[in-house]
Amino acid sequence: MAASLTSSLSSTFSSLSLRRFSLLPTYQQSNSLSLPKPLNFPSIRAQSTDIDTTYFDNVDPDEITTFDPPEKPEDFIPPPSFDDGPQESEDEIAAAYEELYGPAYSGVSVLGNDVYVMDSKVKKTTSFGKIKKDKVRDGFDERVVQVRRVTKVVKGGKQLHFRAVVVVGDKKGQVGVGVGKAKEVVAAVQKSATNARRNIITVPMTKYLTFPHRADGDYGAAKVMLRPASPGTGVIAGGAVRIVLEMAGVENALGKQLGSNNALNNARATVVAVQQMRQFSEVARDRGIPMEELWK
Repeated sequence: MAASLTSSLSSTFSSLSLRRFSLLPTYQQSNSLSLPKPLNFPSIRAQSTDIDTTYFDNVDPDEITTFDPPEKPEDFIPPPSFDDGPQESEDEIAAAYEELYGPAYSGVSVLGNDVYVMDSKVKKTTSFGKIKKDKVRDGFDERVVQVRRVTKVVKGGKQLHFRAVVVVGDKKGQVGVGVGKAKEVVAAVQKSATNARRNIITVPMTKYLTFPHRADGDYGAAKVMLRPASPGTGVIAGGAVRIVLEMAGVENALGKQLGSNNALNNARATVVAVQQMRQFSEVARDRGIPMEELWK
């Protein structure tokens, strides 16, 4: 009785499980997506004739062989050894080193060079690796009139700079005044000298190296009076006026500063006064008369 009951229950559960799985949806694999077939490349096989194999059947690897070099020709001369040559002296070594790298820094020159002048091959650098610029050789001399500290107030504080006033001239009638600012004095002087070379003017002079006539000039609050002088008088002036006249090559003149004592304004006022001067030949040509009739 129990065995029949157990068999009936097992058959019932098996039928239920089959029905349960039969109710689930069935998925069929789609064959619409197909991978491309691989390309069939012709197979290349190495043939036995393509391989060059050399066998040393007659050589014993354990055999000790001796090197037999060819005989030397009869006229063969062996090269001299490096150690067999004459020993170089210390002076010769120092001369060769100086020729390659310039004068020695020890203060002694074997070739007779100036140890205080850097060689052109050696770059002389200043702080932070900046290359020092060579002085311009264009026939103009430079003269520093004034160097002042100037500050600029910004949000973070004050910025300190230097302002330089430089006068350049060839002492042959060419002169210029320039101004420049930089964080260093040397850079400010270089910038002002460059600015002065851009503002070159010609100073009219007579054969006695003085002015052809009197002239007055003003720039801002500065006023300058210039007067010609007889030979042997010299330059009687002060401050920036004297520097401008000396750099221009004037040897006999009178000058006076009227008003402000600002060096830059007085230098520029001197330039304005010089620009008002004219040669006698220019005035005679403009009037259309001979130069001898100017004093009649």
